[in-house]
Amino acid sequence: MAQVESGDKVKVHYEGKLEDGSTFDSSAGRDPLEFTVGSQQVIPGFDNGVVGMEEGAKKKIEIAPDQAYGEHREDLVVDVDKSSFPEDQQPTVGASFQAQSPDGRVTPVKVIAVEGDKVTLDANHPLAGKTLVFEVEMVEITKAG
Repeated sequence: MAQVESGDKVKVHYEGKLEDGSTFDSSAGRDPLEFTVGSQQVIPGFDNGVVGMEEGAKKKIEIAPDQAYGEHREDLVVDVDKSSFPEDQQPTVGASFQAQSPDGRVTPVKVIAVEGDKVTLDANHPLAGKTLVFEVEMVEITKAG
C-alpha cells in the first residue's frame, strides 16, 4: 500500500487537542483537510507527522511548540495607551483587534489586560508555546507526479 511522501496531496480528518485534553480544532462534520505534504500549507510538525502513513491509517502526532506556532514571545506583548483605540471600539479583556505597524503590516492582537489608561496587547498566535496533540486519520493519498 502507498505511503505518504513529500509532494503527495493528502486528505485527513483530525482532532487537535492541547496537553490538558481540551480540543482546539477538529475536522468533524466538515470535509477532510486537504494539503500537499512538504509545501508549508500546514505547521511543520503536522506536515512531517503524516509522512509514512497509509490510507485508512490512524495516528497520534504530538507536536512541540517549535514545530507548531513557536514559543510564546514576551516581545510580542506590548502596552499601549487606551486613547489609541477609536471611541466606538473600547478594549476589553479577550477582545481581538487588528493592529497596524508603522511599516503597514497588519497583525491580529488580543487584549490581555486593561488597567486604567493602559491596555496590554498580545500579538502571539493563540497556540504559541503550546504542545499540540493531533489524532489523524489518513483519508486519501494522491501520489505526486
